[in-house]
Amino acid sequence: MTIKRLVLIFLTLVAGLLAVSSLYSSWQEPQFQTRLELYQTNLALQAQAWQPTDSQDDESYEVIRAAILGEKPLESATKEYQQTRESVQTNLLKVQNRIAQLSSVPPTPAPPKPLPTESPTTQISSSGKEQQLQQSLKQLQKFLGELDLQLGILQAQQGQTDTALKTWSELQQRSDIQPEIATTATVLSGLWSDPPRILPDAQQFITQNLDGWFRSTTLTKLYQLQQRQEPLSTVQAAQQETASQAVIKLAVIGTVPTLAAFIGLVLLIFLVAQRLLKGKEALLAQNADLAWTTPWDGETILQVFVVGFFFMGQVIVPSLLLLLPIPRPIASVRLQAVAVLISYILVASGALSVLYFSIKRFFPLPRLWFRWQWLDNWLWWGLGGYCAALPIVILVSLINQQLWQGQGGSNPLLQLALESQDFIALGIFYLTAAIAAPLFEEVLFRGFLLPSLTRYLPVWGSILASALLFAIAHLSLSEILPLTALGIVLGVVYTRSRNLLAPMLLHSLWNSGTLLSLFLLGSSN
Repeated sequence: MTIKRLVLIFLTLVAGLLAVSSLYSSWQEPQFQTRLELYQTNLALQAQAWQPTDSQDDESYEVIRAAILGEKPLESATKEYQQTRESVQTNLLKVQNRIAQLSSVPPTPAPPKPLPTESPTTQISSSGKEQQLQQSLKQLQKFLGELDLQLGILQAQQGQTDTALKTWSELQQRSDIQPEIATTATVLSGLWSDPPRILPDAQQFITQNLDGWFRSTTLTKLYQLQQRQEPLSTVQAAQQETASQAVIKLAVIGTVPTLAAFIGLVLLIFLVAQRLLKGKEALLAQNADLAWTTPWDGETILQVFVVGFFFMGQVIVPSLLLLLPIPRPIASVRLQAVAVLISYILVASGALSVLYFSIKRFFPLPRLWFRWQWLDNWLWWGLGGYCAALPIVILVSLINQQLWQGQGGSNPLLQLALESQDFIALGIFYLTAAIAAPLFEEVLFRGFLLPSLTRYLPVWGSILASALLFAIAHLSLSEILPLTALGIVLGVVYTRSRNLLAPMLLHSLWNSGTLLSLFLLGSSN
């Protein structure tokens, strides 16, 4: 066994441990889906205030309202907030238990003059873990307080004043709550009390600690009690304008993916039926069993992925970024977006460089390797693959949601994109997710990995294996099943079309749709 092979085996083990550690860490984190559903609920709350300008359209208005918002939007929103609160409370208890466990472990005395066994980027002390957990604890406590403020407003708007006052009273009595949240709860209790009590600076606390529908609803209540007609009219006019925009956003979010998913479902039924009836002549059977001629072995595959992908992404690039004179944590959303883009470009450049030098000695490559053919039917494969992927991934995501129960972590880029309403930052996020990611990941996973695996596996087995590795590479447990499903569709599209442009288009459309939905939902606040 050569030294190179021994080093590669060692690096593979280290990369595996790093990946397992990241996946385990994601298991301890809440899913992004929880916040996403709450943002959609907030958008629906804003839309429920919408009224048509033409009084003759009342019947059409009721039909549209029921189709977009449902019969009882306030009750649905209350149920959603209660479920989210239960999930956050569960996560809060888990974090508190983990902090207690770390605090109960006595520190281990350090031996004299220890030799470093781990790099600074992978070595995490128990105090560092505890600090991260304390930060998560504060975020969850703040989020829980905000949920109670909002839940009380929902209850009050449905005539459940006593329940709302109890919710705010319990919030004020909590010792772990931030002072501004507690004061806002006192303000809300005063507004809905009988008789009402208006605290000094009530408007300031409402504006600072509430947003969206909750802010406009509470300000309306305040101005009505104060009998201030001018600001009341201003808030109501702004609420109506926001509601009209929210209806359009909900229509886009609900209609476009639903229509594409319906087209995809019809397409899937047609393709499966054609495969059963026509056999080898069907579209799905095209190139289904045609393996690539692979001149390299498994050692080269490991070298590209372990050194080029995992080590670049988990060790080398993070270490380089730590050397940059950037203040941390980065407060500016634009700087965060630039940092994400630079990090991704560095990882992609490093991985593609390792790929190039690993297979350079096999040039010229056999036919069909890394094939880019502009004058081909890749456009239809990409569009059709996107539509077909929607119902598959939606179904898998529903099952996945029940499996993980709000745990499993998510891609941090999604949260940044959701909360950012900066168009420059969003443009940079789009450049990263919808252009750079499809180009790099499709070259690596579909262009190199999938064909390389056909040396050892049948084409269908290579599709499954490459899809699973594609999902694991995102280092989020809750996303493994949905991303594996997406990876399978990407693999089928590539093996049938034999054109990298097809899965690149599918991948780009998928990420573009996700970013558009996040932007529309994020604007609800």
